[in-house]
Amino acid sequence: MRIAVLSDVHGFDLALATVFADLDATGPYDEVVVAGDLCEVGPAPARVLAMLRERSPAPTVLMGNTDRDLVEAALAGRSGRHFAAADIGSEGIAYLAALPFDRRIAPPGGTSPEDDLLVVHANPHDLERKLDPASSDRELRETLGDTRAAAIAFGHIHIAYTRRLNMTLLVDVSAVGNPKDGDLRCAYGVLTWDAGARAWSAEIRRLPYPLAETAAEIRASGLPDPEKTLRKLERASY
Repeated sequence: MRIAVLSDVHGFDLALATVFADLDATGPYDEVVVAGDLCEVGPAPARVLAMLRERSPAPTVLMGNTDRDLVEAALAGRSGRHFAAADIGSEGIAYLAALPFDRRIAPPGGTSPEDDLLVVHANPHDLERKLDPASSDRELRETLGDTRAAAIAFGHIHIAYTRRLNMTLLVDVSAVGNPKDGDLRCAYGVLTWDAGARAWSAEIRRLPYPLAETAAEIRASGLPDPEKTLRKLERASY
């Protein structure tokens, strides 16, 4: 079993197209999961949602913290302040509002929940607290709580890493749209179940970023501060 997990598209449709092309070249996959943060930041949030909804077979799409924030802004009548909210409109907001929090995948021959792959945006309990690579084992265990899974894949902090915590494999798949670990390449993760070993392994795939095309798109998009957006993208760090 092979599961592709991508996260943090953030409105960068050309980066998403780059990852989709790689999925087509390296697939098929048993499932593709998109772990949230779909629209806010980049130049083409509506196009990102259209690509996700038109993709066949359809990926499983989860909610991220910025997706929730867009929904809450719309409910509070503050959508006009958000480029992304205006771009995706009420239909896009409704799509975001209906997204699930997580996806749990039980592998063939495995015992659930101990052998499951759990995909979330930030952590298994909320959309905010970070599973930071610099955290101690104790801090990570406090954030994970009583979660039971053989592997947990997530995004949120845009920093790719894998780490084993007791019997659980933690996999940050970084970001499709705007990585923050100093490597400006589109990133996503592939998690593979080995039935014989009864274990998940992970690979982080990196793809050349369509930077020139994205820069042109940012400048033509109507984003309120396109040059700032471009500088932050090119820096690929916080």
